[in-house]
Amino acid sequence: MKLTFPSREFDDAAAAVCHDAASDEQVRALNDLLRSDAAARDEYILRLELHSRLASEPDLFALTNENEAALGANILPPQARPRAAARKLTWVVALAACVAILAVGWWGLRPTPPTERQGTTSKAIAMLDRAVDAQWNPSGEAPRLGAPLEPGWLRLNSGLAQIVFYSGARVVIEGPTEFQLISPSEASCRSGRLTADVPPQARGFRIRTRQMNVTDVGTVFGLDVRERRTELHVFKGNVDFEPVDGAAKQNLQEGSAVVAENSDPLRLIAADRTAFASLFNLQAKSVAADSRRCNQWRAASVRLSRDPSLLVHFAFERETDWQLPNTSSHASALADGAIVGCQWIEGRWSDKRALGFRNVNDRVRLSVPGEFEALTVAAWVRVQGLDRKLNSLFMSDGFEPGTIHWLIRNDGVLGLTVIGHETNQYQICASKPVLTLDQFGMWLHVAVVLDGTAKRVVHYVNGVPVGEKALKIKPPFRIGTAELGNWNAKGFPREDPFMIRNFSGAMDEFHLFNRALKGDEIRALYSSGKPQPDPLIQTRN
Repeated sequence: MKLTFPSREFDDAAAAVCHDAASDEQVRALNDLLRSDAAARDEYILRLELHSRLASEPDLFALTNENEAALGANILPPQARPRAAARKLTWVVALAACVAILAVGWWGLRPTPPTERQGTTSKAIAMLDRAVDAQWNPSGEAPRLGAPLEPGWLRLNSGLAQIVFYSGARVVIEGPTEFQLISPSEASCRSGRLTADVPPQARGFRIRTRQMNVTDVGTVFGLDVRERRTELHVFKGNVDFEPVDGAAKQNLQEGSAVVAENSDPLRLIAADRTAFASLFNLQAKSVAADSRRCNQWRAASVRLSRDPSLLVHFAFERETDWQLPNTSSHASALADGAIVGCQWIEGRWSDKRALGFRNVNDRVRLSVPGEFEALTVAAWVRVQGLDRKLNSLFMSDGFEPGTIHWLIRNDGVLGLTVIGHETNQYQICASKPVLTLDQFGMWLHVAVVLDGTAKRVVHYVNGVPVGEKALKIKPPFRIGTAELGNWNAKGFPREDPFMIRNFSGAMDEFHLFNRALKGDEIRALYSSGKPQPDPLIQTRN
């Protein structure tokens, strides 16, 4: 028996293999055809893949081994059910030969589906909700805006910061302050000034100082804490306080204040709201600080637009229904982005816009002509979920030679697939898992450098390199027609869920350079665009 492709006989043989009904003659003929016909191999593995993914019994599939995963193969051949010994041996040998051939085929471009994200836990008890001119103690890691906070010390040298506890209590601290997070309903203050707004749901929230323990019963109060003195001011409702010297618990009503100093008797005074005016003005100060910060970013963007290597810059500033203007100096040569389905939302700052990617249809289409020795791609993104095995950031259509696919896997790995110029040539350059569940909903700066001269690929998150791989694919590289936040499979089967790669989240800014940016340049991109400025920038301004 001899098979040709395409033919009815080929269709019957492929279907028979999928359903474990192939005769020895069909297996031998199919094996001979697949060794000699690349188009037949492509079609055969496509059918095996679709059959595997549509099957309902998970035990019908064999996992690829570690070496195949390194190659990026995710061919899932069905295991043979018990049959006559001779038939089973022939079928297995033939299928093994096919898989050996196909392991380097175009389906090898598809990475092995990553293992499901392992269950994670969080020790966080609060979050940093707002910050104004916040200068944190350099001896510790500065918390990021919107970041979850675990139990421990916060040391604010200057400025304002609002911490929202998971109980619902909101505490504003003003530097210099040393403030300890203990639990969702408890904290302590070694020194500094703070105000606490405790809703009924957080009733019982407690703050400890050296001189007293304060327990809220539904109120707004302020604390001025020094080494040997604590002032408690009640602005709304009432609180219970208990001196640490063993004196009886007392209740302090709205409009009153108490001073505990050394071993002196407690002194009652009138609550002084003006002494905490700077803390109560946090919201107004935050809006003003956001506006200043956004203007600093705009000025930096204008300077950056003069860089002749900047091919595309989407600032997400001018809100239109259909177009995303390219503000680089190449704007006249390159078309603007075409918005499909995305919705405009608030960006990194209140007066800055972003595009939300929520549905499988959402994307931004663009076209970048030319060939390049190196590329750098960077974006500000807010991940809401990693719903797909592959979640697109920026991907060229299809699998054209020299193009790239930049994405996030559902296990938090950043990946760049580079398509080679020879048949069946590609390379997957992946980072370690870097995006965790507690980063969802936060603005992150992600970047990747594809350097054809230095032969390397480097991934970055928030200005820090998180993965580097040796590059085996030679330049030139291309973009061609591509998409932000989605992928046009360009002829590959839409019914395969693996081909659906839409991003779930938001994008606030996008850069594409035709050169390999250095590490300090990536850090500068992050620093100029982060929602809260670096301490050095704050000092200069």
